[in-house]
Amino acid sequence: MTSVPGRQTTQEGAAQLTDWLASLVHNRQYGDLAQLRRVTAGTATSIQAGWYAPREDSREIYEQVAFLFAVYHRGVGRPTRGFGSLGSAARRIGRPGGRGPEDPGAVRLVDRIVASRRIPWRHLQHAITRLRACEQQPPSWTDLVIDLDLWNDRKARIAYSWAVDFHAPAGEGRKTSQKGSST
Repeated sequence: MTSVPGRQTTQEGAAQLTDWLASLVHNRQYGDLAQLRRVTAGTATSIQAGWYAPREDSREIYEQVAFLFAVYHRGVGRPTRGFGSLGSAARRIGRPGGRGPEDPGAVRLVDRIVASRRIPWRHLQHAITRLRACEQQPPSWTDLVIDLDLWNDRKARIAYSWAVDFHAPAGEGRKTSQKGSST
């Protein structure tokens, strides 16, 4: 894992991963970003992304979020840390006259994501690709790692929270006091 002494938390690891990923874009390390976009597991850069995971069983989440980050930042010169949950980010999918719940494609995509028992990596990739195509901000990468780490925690109800964020009336959204939306 990382060289940080002691046990780091998911939030610390997620924030460090986001900082590292942003530095790849900022420092124009396009080769490393291209490695992260490779579907085959085991590239040196994806393994390095997994180093930020505080537990061995969450390595895949860190590696996959790094993949999603690289997909979003393909050909981009400035890093975007994103904001909000995936549900609130999905509200930004669509065209100016109909975004989020007003866009049937966005509704179907969110429905597929929140109905999944396992982490829906393919649908998450589609959501990130749609956000990039619509030139909209992605979700907070740090919050995405934290949410996915809690995906199977029934008390956390991440899928439900994302659905609430997506379908909330304009300007309402879930209040995130435990997680900062500035990352």
